[in-house]
Amino acid sequence: MKKIKKFILTTVLSLVVAILIVLGLKAYIERDTEHLIYEDISLVPPAETVIVLGASVYSDGKLSAILQDRVDTAIDLYINNKVKRFLVTGDHIDDDYNEVKAMKNYLIARGIPESRIQLDHAGLDTYDSMYRSHAVFGVEDAIVVTQKFHLPRTIFIAKGLELPYTGFAARSNSYRTTNKIERRELFANFKALYELLLKKEPTTLEERL
Repeated sequence: MKKIKKFILTTVLSLVVAILIVLGLKAYIERDTEHLIYEDISLVPPAETVIVLGASVYSDGKLSAILQDRVDTAIDLYINNKVKRFLVTGDHIDDDYNEVKAMKNYLIARGIPESRIQLDHAGLDTYDSMYRSHAVFGVEDAIVVTQKFHLPRTIFIAKGLELPYTGFAARSNSYRTTNKIERRELFANFKALYELLLKKEPTTLEERL
């Protein structure tokens, strides 16, 4: 019986410590980046480029709700003269799945000149997108657009890569997967920290896969 009690106590304490570490890292990243994240378009400092991080698209090329909110927010920044050009970055696994083409088509359909749009076909995750934005596309200053729950980790990565980027929260809507994504962010924070500590290079430094 004593062994069972000791096992239960050890397990509970281990879980408590693990939860505290997860929440502690989340709090640290949020505090470290909060001064670089904006929600009021009138307050965000202008930049040359808006970086739009990819998300899922449908088989017909239609943007998911999360991605559409990101692209619409980037358009708002452009209309308000906060940025001059777009870098859309995402996954282009094959010809049947192409996030960046879908974003490009959406932007052009809403009056954005094609000459103002750059495409990163190998933004396979947040770290790769941030790293490649400067290393491959030469972006010196940027406003990064994604949802509020994703911005702290994104800007933490940019800051760790010594990129002078700010973040702007995409329009906020209710998504079916919000809770799942927010839980995933808790553990993605550790991946970001690991990648920065190792000074990891992205999957590729070519313009395309």
